[in-house]
Amino acid sequence: MNKAAIIYWSGTGNTEAMAQAVLEGAQGAGADAKLFTVSEISVDDALGYDVVALGCPAMGDEVLEEGDMEPFFSDMEPKLGGKKIALFGSYDWGDGEWMREWERRVNAAGAKLFQTEGLIVHNEPDEEALKLCKEFGRDMVSF
Repeated sequence: MNKAAIIYWSGTGNTEAMAQAVLEGAQGAGADAKLFTVSEISVDDALGYDVVALGCPAMGDEVLEEGDMEPFFSDMEPKLGGKKIALFGSYDWGDGEWMREWERRVNAAGAKLFQTEGLIVHNEPDEEALKLCKEFGRDMVSF
């Protein structure tokens, strides 16, 4: 059974809702999956899981949240070689640049990125978006 950590930062609750749905999908697929806010888990503990899903909305000029998620990811980045990573998040405006940059960083660190693109949702996830998040969680635990 795969162990999966779903780690997120959310300011408005949109990415948190996505994280909950990713968790449901992973658990529904039989994974031993746990949900954490980024401040509830250390990088080393996170890397002890078979699959790590990271969720963060686009902030400011399409960047990761700078108070918690960016420092956490920066600490994790040099340790990602060979790790299975999935990315998700929400945004209000822009074209997804923050996610493309995050994907580039994961790939450059030598991780195995689930899907070629992270899962992004515009604003509050609706029923269809939450369904996609559950499918994302289900599929990420078997990649």
